[in-house]
Amino acid sequence: MPVNYICTTCGVQYAATDKEPERCIICEDDRQYVNWQGQTWTTLPEMQQEYRNDIQQVEPNLYQIHTTPKFGIAQKAYLLVNPSGNILWDCITLIDEDTIKFIQSLGGIQAIALSHPHYYSSIVNWSRTFNNAPIYIHASDKEWVTQSDNAIQFWEGKILELIDSISIINCGGHFPGACVLHWPAGADGKGVVLSGDTLQVAMDRQSVSFMYSYPNLIPLRQAEIIAIRDALQGVNFERMYGAFEPYIKQNARQAFDHSIVRYLQIYE
Repeated sequence: MPVNYICTTCGVQYAATDKEPERCIICEDDRQYVNWQGQTWTTLPEMQQEYRNDIQQVEPNLYQIHTTPKFGIAQKAYLLVNPSGNILWDCITLIDEDTIKFIQSLGGIQAIALSHPHYYSSIVNWSRTFNNAPIYIHASDKEWVTQSDNAIQFWEGKILELIDSISIINCGGHFPGACVLHWPAGADGKGVVLSGDTLQVAMDRQSVSFMYSYPNLIPLRQAEIIAIRDALQGVNFERMYGAFEPYIKQNARQAFDHSIVRYLQIYE
């Protein structure tokens, strides 16, 4: 019987095949890397025996979801609870009964939005679990989708408004279709950005980084940093939640602006 194999290095699930794929296109790209021990695979049932998800509320109506022990890239997903429909921002590979029950208790998921291909993980499973919730992926990154499904909606342009002024903003940089999610009502109406690692929150929690590849330490070009700056022109946000541990809890807009200036100074 065909199996949906999952790359253990990046956590992305592939279309069902009779045997393990020979390669992972995500990991062979120069933004990622192949496991030092060689390409290896797992499956969702195997993961459910070994891993679990931790879910924590980070502020009213916003929950982070991450898998323990560490799996793949170890990014966090975020569930934004919203009166007109809940949004899952980015995705993790593991989905299990405890996670499903908790999310259903909050109203389920009505839309899934992705920042870039490294977090596509098992998006089709998540969508099918929650009534075929639409999956929004920027069309510029279409080539990296490893499992097609009717729920996937490729969008174009710079901004896609989802519901209640919550929008996906295409910044580019890390990938041509790399995005952030802007939630204007977050932070008591001061605005929240969920940044994935399109904008990588730094460990000082006062700045962000912009990279073509994080594991391989390849910086972005000047023009791409300017494009990120321009994409967020006029967007207000007090807080920023990235894909990993650090958050910027206040003055996130100022931290972003400062970081842009600091990066661009390198090219002067």
